Amino acid sequence: PRGTGALGFYEKPGQRTVIKSIRIAADVPVAEQTRLEVLRTDSATFDAVTEARRNRKGDGWTVAPAGAIEVCNVQLPVRPIKG
Repeated sequence: PRGTGALGFYEKPGQRTVIKSIRIAADVPVAEQTRLEVLRTDSATFDAVTEARRNRKGDGWTVAPAGAIEVCNVQLPVRPIKG
């Protein structure tokens, strides 16, 4: 979470979130892994999502569509698997 200081920094050490442990996802037992669906990058839907991001308009921020997109701005839709 964001801190209360300028630019969201934490003003006091007690506000910091402590990382208690880290594991590589592949090392987590299958029963404990988070089940996710990822949109295939070879699909027409992914092409449409990427094209919409490349040529954004009407979002209240973009003045003119860029006609281009940086690779880090290509978002891959992911959602939890239900059930």
